[in-house]
Amino acid sequence: MRLLFLAVLRPHTGNAVTAQRVRAHLEAAGHVCVLKDTFDFESPSEIANLILAENCEAALALHLYRGGRLLQGHRIPFGVIFGGTDVNEDANQAEKNTVMGRVLEEARFAVAFTESMKEMAQAQWPHAKGKIYVQSQGIATTPNAAFNWNTFLQRSEINQSADNLHIFLLICGLRQVKDPLYLVDAFSAWHQEEPNVYLVIVGPEVDPVFTREVKAKVKRAAGVQLIGEMPQEDLHAVVKNCFAVVNSSVSEGMSAAILEAMDLEVPVLARNIPGNAAVVKHEVTGLLFSNPQNCLGAAVDKGIYNQLFNPVQSYCMYTRDPKEGQRIFLTSAQKEAGMHACLPQFPLTYHHQSAGF
Repeated sequence: MRLLFLAVLRPHTGNAVTAQRVRAHLEAAGHVCVLKDTFDFESPSEIANLILAENCEAALALHLYRGGRLLQGHRIPFGVIFGGTDVNEDANQAEKNTVMGRVLEEARFAVAFTESMKEMAQAQWPHAKGKIYVQSQGIATTPNAAFNWNTFLQRSEINQSADNLHIFLLICGLRQVKDPLYLVDAFSAWHQEEPNVYLVIVGPEVDPVFTREVKAKVKRAAGVQLIGEMPQEDLHAVVKNCFAVVNSSVSEGMSAAILEAMDLEVPVLARNIPGNAAVVKHEVTGLLFSNPQNCLGAAVDKGIYNQLFNPVQSYCMYTRDPKEGQRIFLTSAQKEAGMHACLPQFPLTYHHQSAGF
């Protein structure tokens, strides 16, 4: 089956990583997946021309509003995958909420990464209750074995011995919903008391105006460094070497950075929001905080880290196997659409959902 897949594909972002994983699942199941960047299209008519040119038989979109609205009215079946922005941000805007509700009316199925995301979606759009399925993200980390940690520290302008450093890593695109400035003052104050403590922010410059604000703030904050986007394998190597990964987002769907840190057995400190709380069980698979002071209180409790290294994978074990992820995803959609003869049975998740076409 030839599938059109629409997603936001800015390099080194969570959306792009998720889209590539989904495409890999679909292609491993024997489909042809035509992956396109949502931002390359402005109207459904452009998508209609693409569907015709690529001879697509069905479609999939990551994000209801950004991608799903472009798939309406083309007379090919499609499914959608919720992004955190859909239910946490866009649903609060009346016009976008209405558009997403119409997308769900036409979609054959919808996928949420967490149970809490599914519940929020069902509360917003009750008519879609029977077609929303929960499928956690599959995680596969690939740290660059040749990565030079000391070179990274020099690039980050951290001129101390690597043996005595406590690097807290915040991975996010520079946009307001990720709130990268939330912890800056607190970590800067801590650094002045403990010079071996640093907060390093890594990620692409998504919002140009907000990026300027972040750069200006970080420039004045001792112990806080800002690094641009990195290749995924290098980023995984940085995660593996850091003391802990932190997440300060105002809202999340399911943070790939958190899951990757867990997979690499690195402690996680995450802001206590629904998307993070669905992944992080406090003092079991990570630490949740409600304010900057609360975050630092957890961070300085070094004894807690010994408790996290073994249980830290207890959540990730359910999400790290891409093949198992594929199997669950696709079975639910096939069952929903009653199209069991449409495609052969594969032990692959995203394929089962697309079989619903």
